[in-house]
Amino acid sequence: MTMRAVIQRVTTSSVVIAGAVKAAIGPGLLVLVAVVEADTAADIEWLSGKIIRLRIFDDDQVLMNRSVREVGGGILVVSQFTLFASTKKGNRPSFSRSARPETALPLYEQFLRRLASDFGRPVASGEFGADMKVSLVNDGPVTIIIDSKNPE
Repeated sequence: MTMRAVIQRVTTSSVVIAGAVKAAIGPGLLVLVAVVEADTAADIEWLSGKIIRLRIFDDDQVLMNRSVREVGGGILVVSQFTLFASTKKGNRPSFSRSARPETALPLYEQFLRRLASDFGRPVASGEFGADMKVSLVNDGPVTIIIDSKNPE
C-alpha cells in the first residue's frame, strides 16, 4: 500500500476541536495525510521530503517555482483516514485499507516529527482521532495528491 497526502496551497487554514482553535496558519500548505498498515519510515521520509520541496508557490514571473520554505509559509497537517475510502461496493464507503489507530498514530506522529525536521521549524497539526472542523482558503486553487508508492 502507500501513504497518501492531499496538499492544498492556502492563504489561511485552521483546525477547531470542541469549539477551540487547535492550530492555524497563514499562507502555506494544508496537508491531509492517511497511512496504511504497511507504511514504513521510508514512506515517511520520501513523502516529507516531497512536500517540503514541492514547488507550487509563485515566483516573480508568476510561475509555480517556489517551495513552502522559500516563501516562508506555514504547514498545517491533519490526519484523515478517509483518504483511503473505497466506494467499490454500494454507497457506504469502506475504510478497511486505512491503518488501525494503534498503527496509524505512531506513524502519524513520526511523520509530524520528520516533516518539522525537514522543514527546519515546527509544523501545526490537528489532533489524531478527534472530531475536527478544518477551514481553509485554497489559493489558486492548487490541490496536489501524492502517494508514496506511486511517485508520479
